[in-house]
Amino acid sequence: MGWPGATVKDEEKVRKEMLKKYRTHSVFIPEDQMEKFYEGFCNKTLWPLFHYFPVYTQYETAHWENYIDVNRIFCDELLRMYKSGDVIWIHDYHLMLLPAMIREKIPDATIGFFLHIPFPSFEIFRLLPSECRMSILKGLYGADLVGFHTHDYRTYFLSSTLRILGLSNNMGEVGYFTRTVKVDSFPMGIDYEKFHSAVNTEGVKAEVKGLKANFGNKTIILSIDRQDYSKGILNRLKGYELFLKKNPKLINEVMLVMVIIPSRVGVESYMTIKNNIDELVGKINGEYGTLSGAPILYQYRSLNFEELIALYYLSDVALVTPLRDGMNLIAKEYITCKTEGRGVLILSEMAGAVDELAESIIINPNNIEEIAEAISKALSLPVDEQREKLAFMQQRLKDYDVFKWAESFLKSLNDEKDKQRRLEAKVLPESVRKNIIAHFKRAPKRLLFLDYDGTLQAYAKMPALAVPEKKLIAILERLLYLNNLEMILISGRDWQTMDKWFGHMPLNLVAEHGLFIKEKNKSWRIIKPVRRNWKKKVLAEMLNFSEKLPGAFVEEKDYSLAFHFRRSDPDLASLRVRELMSHLVNLTTNLDVKLMRGNKVIEVRSSGIDKGIAAMHWLSKVKDPSRFIMAIGDDVTDEDLFRVIPKDGYSIRVGRGTSYAMYNLDSAAEVVQLLEELAG
Repeated sequence: MGWPGATVKDEEKVRKEMLKKYRTHSVFIPEDQMEKFYEGFCNKTLWPLFHYFPVYTQYETAHWENYIDVNRIFCDELLRMYKSGDVIWIHDYHLMLLPAMIREKIPDATIGFFLHIPFPSFEIFRLLPSECRMSILKGLYGADLVGFHTHDYRTYFLSSTLRILGLSNNMGEVGYFTRTVKVDSFPMGIDYEKFHSAVNTEGVKAEVKGLKANFGNKTIILSIDRQDYSKGILNRLKGYELFLKKNPKLINEVMLVMVIIPSRVGVESYMTIKNNIDELVGKINGEYGTLSGAPILYQYRSLNFEELIALYYLSDVALVTPLRDGMNLIAKEYITCKTEGRGVLILSEMAGAVDELAESIIINPNNIEEIAEAISKALSLPVDEQREKLAFMQQRLKDYDVFKWAESFLKSLNDEKDKQRRLEAKVLPESVRKNIIAHFKRAPKRLLFLDYDGTLQAYAKMPALAVPEKKLIAILERLLYLNNLEMILISGRDWQTMDKWFGHMPLNLVAEHGLFIKEKNKSWRIIKPVRRNWKKKVLAEMLNFSEKLPGAFVEEKDYSLAFHFRRSDPDLASLRVRELMSHLVNLTTNLDVKLMRGNKVIEVRSSGIDKGIAAMHWLSKVKDPSRFIMAIGDDVTDEDLFRVIPKDGYSIRVGRGTSYAMYNLDSAAEVVQLLEELAG
């Protein structure tokens, strides 16, 4: 599906022709709307910003609104075509809102998204208005798999996700509402066989013969680019000019064949760059041209396939030096067409292709001297070395061509969808919910193990702010009036807070993950004697890191310490927490303590204590096979509790993810709702 590239009068005729000839479905957009969308938000806002040209970036509210409208047009058109089981693969920066729009209408759809341009660092991405950047991220997270060309772009995207949406990732997987979304890199390839074999076709051979006659014995340096400021064409010309200045003896022996393909001729910044190129080419040819020819052959036009392959094949050196590029397939096409084992690629380190073409001469495209030196090096590179480097790169491009790229992406999309289905299967189904309620009501003895933070009450920025709501207290009180019910609130909080909030109620309390116990209508007691002589060292280390991480603070309990970083900048927190964990691992190696990473918290506590051990105190008393047992928690510390729950009991984790729990609920609000149903 796609826009056919122009506004047409007879839409139905074009629709039928495109479908018949290309198997594509045309999406028609009014001319004025397309101009604001394509020339406006796409190419005056997103393109320059994502390519690190904020100086060229323009923002107009009307353009943004048109971007939303066009994405919605695509959504409506797709919904008319969609059939259950279809796979939807959305491409590029023009349609970054579309995944979420489709997800809203088809919640179970299989959706992939691939971005063909760079995704910028957070500092660049944040230059977008807050509504735009938030909407773009949410739009992309409508997909099940979000793909990028390189690991760097993937990293930048995940960083923006963390900083703007507050969502962290685990090995590139992000929990987004009730789904997991995979974010990964897939370097796009080319149709290797098509380009490699084209060299031997009659049409290309004829082009090569004609070019040889025109070029004579000159060494050819090739530059092919679409007209765009991101391609670094001016710097390339200046580098070539400096090369000629430093190597006057080679002026009549080399020729730069520069082909610029017209693009976005209506955008002012593109016309400016063309005028600058025209002037510089004229200056260089005027200064270094001789009676035997000019040092630059400049063409401003499109090439057909045979012309393109012939130039690739015949050129001794290719200059591919974008200031920023998502991938750059020209570099890969050039390497593929060097069938005789001769040719040198000079490649910008800012191109996504650089990771796969490491044997090329890699330069910084902003450094004019470096470009000039690279040309000299390329022209003097021994043929044996050229052949060896080309062989390595060609084999790599052959092994991972465009078909392998597509296959890899679609397989990853399918795998992620399968994983979602497995996790979805653990979400508490209505039939099991009814069984739980029925079992609860008829059981002669009932045990409820309930975590607090994140389970009964949503997390707050400060632990002291997560005070139980009146509704929750009322539901717990209704449950406690039922006969033969033992309720155990089992938390990592200190016993003083637990006693303050719940001590007046006839229930059992467990604090500091099992160290302190208060049985119903009794006093607090410690479950086993433990040492706390380790606290001084660990506390000093945590306090040191809290000073390095604004927003972080240390919570000191009787026999444990907690380093909270929920309020901290996510990116800095990611770095500091890794450092702190490393320090604490070394510090506690020979101490009788347990180090745990929880939800925005690191805890150190005495070993031999956990929620599972505490739960056994009550589980050991209940032997009746018809009894009812249920445990609900949300954190890694609750896994110890889930492990000890009998097979005929019920264990529920709040949130999606791998767990010992039998079922999942998505939020604390859903837990409270379930308890309300149990209370009748």
